[in-house]
Amino acid sequence: MPRMTAAAAAVEILKLEGVEQAFGVPGAAINPFYRELKNVGGINHTLARHVEGASHMAEGYTRAKAGNIGVCIGTSGPAGTDMITGLYSAIADSIPILCITGQAPVSKLHKEDFQAVDIAAIAKPVTKAATTVLEAAQVPGVFQQAFHLMRSGRPGPVLIDLPIDVQLTEIEFDPATYQPLPVYKPQASRAQAEKALSFLLESERPLIVAGGGIINADASDLLVEFAELTNIPVISTLMGWGVIPDDHELAAGMVGVQTSHRYGNATFLESDVVLGIGNRWANRHTGYNLDAYLGDRKFVHVDIEPTQIGKIFAPDFGIASDAKAALELFIEVAKELKAEGKLPDFSAWAASAQERKATLQRRTHFDNIPMKPQRVYEEMNKAFGPETRYVTTIGLSQIAGAQMLHVYKPRHWINCGQAGPLGWTIPAAIGAATADPETPIVALSGDYDFQFMIEELAVAAQHKVPYVHVLVNNAYLGLIRQAQGGLGINFEVNLEFENINTPEIGVYGVDHVKVAEGLGVKAIRVTDPNELGAAFEQAKKLAQEFQVPVVVEAILERVTNISMSKTVDMSDVTEFEELATEPGHAPTAIKALQV
Repeated sequence: MPRMTAAAAAVEILKLEGVEQAFGVPGAAINPFYRELKNVGGINHTLARHVEGASHMAEGYTRAKAGNIGVCIGTSGPAGTDMITGLYSAIADSIPILCITGQAPVSKLHKEDFQAVDIAAIAKPVTKAATTVLEAAQVPGVFQQAFHLMRSGRPGPVLIDLPIDVQLTEIEFDPATYQPLPVYKPQASRAQAEKALSFLLESERPLIVAGGGIINADASDLLVEFAELTNIPVISTLMGWGVIPDDHELAAGMVGVQTSHRYGNATFLESDVVLGIGNRWANRHTGYNLDAYLGDRKFVHVDIEPTQIGKIFAPDFGIASDAKAALELFIEVAKELKAEGKLPDFSAWAASAQERKATLQRRTHFDNIPMKPQRVYEEMNKAFGPETRYVTTIGLSQIAGAQMLHVYKPRHWINCGQAGPLGWTIPAAIGAATADPETPIVALSGDYDFQFMIEELAVAAQHKVPYVHVLVNNAYLGLIRQAQGGLGINFEVNLEFENINTPEIGVYGVDHVKVAEGLGVKAIRVTDPNELGAAFEQAKKLAQEFQVPVVVEAILERVTNISMSKTVDMSDVTEFEELATEPGHAPTAIKALQV
């Protein structure tokens, strides 16, 4: 039987489980593991500048490509606590990542040793499992179980904490005999599929709500096939955006209190039966006024996690199933019903959804200087094609982007949906670009998100990770300012100051161009909306020429209110700006405006 350190066995298992890439920061308590990363070989490693950044890189890596599991590594103490935000973000969005931390020796864990913290206890609420391994011989089993848990049921993160003496202990382990554990995913039954589709047979205006679980199951093609077979319009959730191309004749937009379309909300409110697949009825989708969302319509809910069904509201029928397994059965039953002439004709209803899509639009074309953010997204639609993968996290920039940008493929909208930590965008974009360097990536940040983890730009410069980063700068915490309006305050949300080193930018304060250039990337500042298109084209060329990120900073007007509900009610969305009333107002809308 081969003998090796427990750390070497762990690295061998990572490779056998399909891991090819890791992100992290070495330190004393994890150095034995890093030694084996070097000696065993076969796993690329990206050195982050901040350990939280490494965890978000792992997220972006997982989210960009089906089957990926991102790995983040840090030492003991603060490295683990820094990665808690990444673990929270991952579990909230059902993203599998493996977090590996170093730890003080087993005999010192109860003695307040240097950087000895019970990271497993801290991480437990935001992981599927968190374990401090006390016996070296358990390391192979703990890693094997970690991959089984991450892939089974609702995907999510796992943390493994390795005391330094455990890492160094030699154990018996033969990589040639190792095999991954079988993955468990619940599957719908034929009877459940028939029952679910019976609701559609009794409806006149059905809708499909397509969630991120469809993307996790790699089942977007099946969703489109089912929608086309039944001729039922599809509403994507924010996490499910891309399961059906935005320009598809059955794509009906998004619903909610923030990242929603006027036509999406209007179509939803006309529906009578809703089939939710792989979604969790998040409150930014439903709003807090569930009476408005539920109405008199009936709901069928399909989710891989049984306890998710009924968590927000009790559906009329629930199915615990992997989205792919359920959709395969739905298609089978629907084909039989269609052959028997029992499928209703929903063509008029589907056409009405497209009519709303062509009439209920927001204006994007403004020539104001300083520019309005809507114009930035209009120019992005012109500059970045259907192959573009967008990466963003939270704020008015993300909300407006989701309202105005277009997505055509699954995994082409990479968004931290539930947790929404500022600073997520840069490291997540690096992780996504590392996973799939062939797909053009455009990151989107407000100025505060950009400043939170700006140091990670140096990682992209060091490791030659090119992408375009659109930075919309109004020197404000825009979303928080807008939220404070309901309380009658505007307090501690303005970032303005006059930078003594860059007086030409006035009160916009931080000179992002100088900072970005100092970190080894390229940057362009734009103040005139008519120059945005040229700047985006230049950015694409510079990114390819120098193989680094290129930041395009758009200087916005200080205050813009983006459409959303003041009452957190999806039936009561306030439109703060003037709406599109002629085609020139929204030239890049997914459908030409009909007036």
